[in-house]
Amino acid sequence: MADRKEWFENEAFWRNYGPIMFDSQRWAEAPAVADDVCRIAGLSKGARILDAGCGPGRISLELALRGLDVTGVDIIQSELDAAKESAEDENVKINYIKADLRSYTTETKFDAAVSLYTSFGYCDTIEEDMQILRHIAGAVKDDGWFILESTSRETAILYFTPGEWFERAGMTVLTQFTIEGAWEGLRSKWILIGKDGSRIEHEFVQRLYSAIELKRMMLASGFRSAEIYGDFDFSPYNEKARTMVIVARK
Repeated sequence: MADRKEWFENEAFWRNYGPIMFDSQRWAEAPAVADDVCRIAGLSKGARILDAGCGPGRISLELALRGLDVTGVDIIQSELDAAKESAEDENVKINYIKADLRSYTTETKFDAAVSLYTSFGYCDTIEEDMQILRHIAGAVKDDGWFILESTSRETAILYFTPGEWFERAGMTVLTQFTIEGAWEGLRSKWILIGKDGSRIEHEFVQRLYSAIELKRMMLASGFRSAEIYGDFDFSPYNEKARTMVIVARK
């Protein structure tokens, strides 16, 4: 693991871009996603679940409200602080841990783990991504589940746009997208313009895995099966897929 900090470890980035990425629409989606997670993994009250890359806790909170024993792990303290505040407001107990998923290990064995809303694929190397998958596999008990939802190479191609602009969280947001290599990565440039004319820019790359590549990586990391779907409703992963959902079993 490199000693230098990655962009996603930068607290300032999340202060500026967190409200844009996790807007009211994303929070409104959370109850349905939590229901889907519980249905897919057959989770009931008291089941232990790991939210890997929990961010501000929008999914962790909904899972806890359904009676699950939730642990959320994230590398950004300000996001964890916001998640803890939300949990306190809803009077639910959630175990939030500041840790890097590339090195996070635990003696606790979870019934399930999730990585949602395209939280995977931002490390510099494929080996670092594999480290994350191996550590998640190590945290899940035998017969436990791992649900990963993310942009894949196929969905990036299917829904590619060179850019767009919109108003969100009191800012004008301009986005520009370009392709790295042979669809090996998606480079995203986000420009935030405030009402006072202030301007913030940030550029980052997400590694684009095909669904079958990620399936093979999951099997190599310790899961015994991994099925690919086009949404949380088990719809086919084809030209009509809304997203990529991989459901793995330990």
